Amino acid sequence: MTAIETVFTPWKSLGGGILIGIASVLLMLFLGRIMGATGILAGVLTHKAHPDLGWRIAVLLGMISGPAAVLLATGQMPVIEVPVSMPMLLVGGLLVGIGVTYGSGCTSGHGVCGMARLSRRSIAATLTFMLTTGATVFIIRHVLRA
Repeated sequence: MTAIETVFTPWKSLGGGILIGIASVLLMLFLGRIMGATGILAGVLTHKAHPDLGWRIAVLLGMISGPAAVLLATGQMPVIEVPVSMPMLLVGGLLVGIGVTYGSGCTSGHGVCGMARLSRRSIAATLTFMLTTGATVFIIRHVLRA
């Protein structure tokens, strides 16, 4: 097995972070809503309970249209590499779903919006996300050598 290489992309990361921040501020400013991705998705999947289906679908379409925007801007699709197996993705998705449920939100809701509002619950959740991510990467890369 080859090791997973981490590519340092500070400018792309900064640009993406700025866009996420702007979108979060605009959603709060115009609709008074928190931009938590899983909450938005849940609102679409259980649309009978959410009369605000339109903006939720618009946000999701905006999230998945990124590659098309890159294609228009650069003339080529971005390279997307997923260096893990499908079973690993499924287990990861299940664990994230459990964490989102027990944590009452996801990284975008807590890490971006909640931290900006100085929510103690969001600060604790974000610290938990970050510490767990760091421990997981360390174990997978250095202990399991996967």
